Amino acid sequence: MCLAVPGELVEIDDGDCLTLKGRVSFGGVIKEVNLAFVPEARVGDFVTVHVGCAMSVLDTEEAARSLHAFGELDTLP
Repeated sequence: MCLAVPGELVEIDDGDCLTLKGRVSFGGVIKEVNLAFVPEARVGDFVTVHVGCAMSVLDTEEAARSLHAFGELDTLP
């Protein structure tokens, strides 16, 4: 099974669709991400990221649920 982690898109680099990249914040940790699969993503959107590629755009409610679930994992013994 693969895991896609939600993060907030904070910056988009200009470029063509195949080289479209941006920076995504994962709880304050910023990583460069390939945005070729989600060219519709805009700064402020939440995206799911797997191995450096944004796979989908989440609405705000879904992002909040996902982030809450990841937070719950942190409290497990």
